[in-house]
Amino acid sequence: MFFHVQKLINEIVPDEPDPAAANALQEGLGGQFGEMRTMMQYLFQSFNFRGKAKPYLDLIQGIGVEEISHVELIATTINRLLDGSPRYRGEIPANGATPLNIALKEGNIHHFLVGAQGALPIDAAGNPWSGSYVYSSGNLVLDLLNNLVLEATGRLQKCRLYEMTNNKTARSTIAYLIVRDEVHEKAYAKALETLGVQWGKILPIPKFDASKLPEVKRLMDMGLHNQLHHWRLDGSEMGKIFQGPSPAQDGTLTTTQKPPEGAPIKLSEARPEEFSPGLTPELERLIQQIEAVKV
Repeated sequence: MFFHVQKLINEIVPDEPDPAAANALQEGLGGQFGEMRTMMQYLFQSFNFRGKAKPYLDLIQGIGVEEISHVELIATTINRLLDGSPRYRGEIPANGATPLNIALKEGNIHHFLVGAQGALPIDAAGNPWSGSYVYSSGNLVLDLLNNLVLEATGRLQKCRLYEMTNNKTARSTIAYLIVRDEVHEKAYAKALETLGVQWGKILPIPKFDASKLPEVKRLMDMGLHNQLHHWRLDGSEMGKIFQGPSPAQDGTLTTTQKPPEGAPIKLSEARPEEFSPGLTPELERLIQQIEAVKV
């Protein structure tokens, strides 16, 4: 079973909304190599895991649980990039007003038409996320190999996303995911090394000096590129694998016992022009009664 803390795994830096950047980030959420796939792939691999190889199960499952937070983070980032886009005040439609006219000019119209200025389980081209993306073969080595390719491709695409926008909201999340994808590359590479496969000469993928990206460098200076948390309340054997020299030869790997501090989640504002949440005075009174209930 899983527990939830109502915090984001990383802070989202505020900036002006940008619907085009929001649509680009949809690839990192619902694309073939996005966060929804990594989450589902690692969780299903852990659900289907067989045999006495618990350190490998704990590694795959621990990363899968972290990916749940990544889905939450990138979806929330997309929401911030859409909310009130750009610089307009929500208003109740009257006298033929067109407060949603921006939907015809930038980004993905479905963000406004279907999602009420919210993230959707789709890629940047509007294709729905598919369970067929998930690779779970039941063979440990094959699964680890596929996971490494998945993380490397995801990191490659996020580096490209970084180069597409200078929006601070988008970049704060993209930079964080670039760093975490590299950690996950190292985790799966380390697991393969324990099984006799050597990856040191090619990692990380893409191979470049990530410290040249200011937002990424700040996170690397904090050591986040070599840290992995196990996300277990009852103990984990992940640290038997994720330890020692990094496969990328850039420091020492550490399995942390304390989870990330996290950042507060700010509830999104009501958007009358989207009829969201569409509360009438009567419904608001009913909600206030529920909020007054003592538990």
